[in-house]
Amino acid sequence: MNVRMALDPVEKLARMGDVTAFEPAGDAPLTEAPACFTPAPGAAGSQGRSQGRAPDLRSAISTVTTPKGKMPVLKAMMTTACERNCFYCPFRAGRSRTQRLTFQPDEMARGFHQLHRAGLVQGLFLSSGIIGGGVRAQDKILETALILRRKLGYRGYLHLKIMPGAEYEQVRQAMQLADRVSINLEGPTPSRLRALAPKKEFWQELLQRLSWVRRIRRQERVRASGVTQFVVGAVGDTDLELLSLSEKLYREFGLKRVYFSAFRPIQETPFEDRPAVPALRQHRLYQASFLLRDYGWELEELPFTSGQDLPLGTDPKRAWAERRLREAPVEVNRADRAQLLRVPGIGPKSVERILQARRQAAITELRQLRALGVPAPERAAPYILLNGRRPAEQLPLLQG
Repeated sequence: MNVRMALDPVEKLARMGDVTAFEPAGDAPLTEAPACFTPAPGAAGSQGRSQGRAPDLRSAISTVTTPKGKMPVLKAMMTTACERNCFYCPFRAGRSRTQRLTFQPDEMARGFHQLHRAGLVQGLFLSSGIIGGGVRAQDKILETALILRRKLGYRGYLHLKIMPGAEYEQVRQAMQLADRVSINLEGPTPSRLRALAPKKEFWQELLQRLSWVRRIRRQERVRASGVTQFVVGAVGDTDLELLSLSEKLYREFGLKRVYFSAFRPIQETPFEDRPAVPALRQHRLYQASFLLRDYGWELEELPFTSGQDLPLGTDPKRAWAERRLREAPVEVNRADRAQLLRVPGIGPKSVERILQARRQAAITELRQLRALGVPAPERAAPYILLNGRRPAEQLPLLQG
């Protein structure tokens, strides 16, 4: 007689593996990587069964930069089954290559809690496929979070996905429980979304929920910030479209971050024969997005090509500076904050140090900029003046 034993939650998580490979969970999406498994000294369970399973869990745990610091985060789904038919997605309905695994809320909570007690994870990123509608899927995510917070006493980092079609009170509850919530728009316009995911509705299912996040943050004391993600390049979307909506989301919706995921073809999906999008395009989008969010840039300042994309050969800040500052360099000792933020190599923190330092004495050498936190002042050199002189004349001072 064959008896099939049910998998315990940690074994199921190990089998689930890297199900959220295309879903960034923290503040440094380009550097998220599999975490090292070194349980904290004296952590509960560090010498027990969880430690033995740790190698099987590597793909499910990523080192993530969060508002609470850098930490190993479990990235998991309540279910890998889904009734939606998104054309690019490995979990789409009917795809036979996907292993379908489903957790009940108490299973997921116990599995994560066991890993947390063993010192293997410090945070949780929780998503889900959709079976029985978005409201039902959201209920299971919320129930898991409630068990963790109120029954198991977990106080660490929690990032919850908001499902398409989730109700207002569900979004509100998620924001009370989580440190971050995310609602993936996927496409920058309704027509782009239809081409990617014909069963999703851009305004009523997705964008409206981002507006709720903004309203709830304004009206109540909640811990969660909001983020979203786009699938880049699968259906002809342009960088101008992606960044135009990103700018709006930062300024009108108060989003903390916009993620960009370069399209990669997946077998047994309608898009399996489409070419992969270069990772460099994703990188340029992030650079431009940060200029809009952190540097006070306007969309019109970005150096789009005639095809409405960013140039791949150079970063957007440098491309702009080559056209505008090469022949009209910025005088570091007189420029205002906005002007300094347009110089390649100079970021918001170093700008504040420059503004403070020059009140005491003029900045005349590149090495002074390095001392003020500019990591590579030679990048700024072609576009600035130091006390009326181009830094190239002072480069020998860097030696010794």
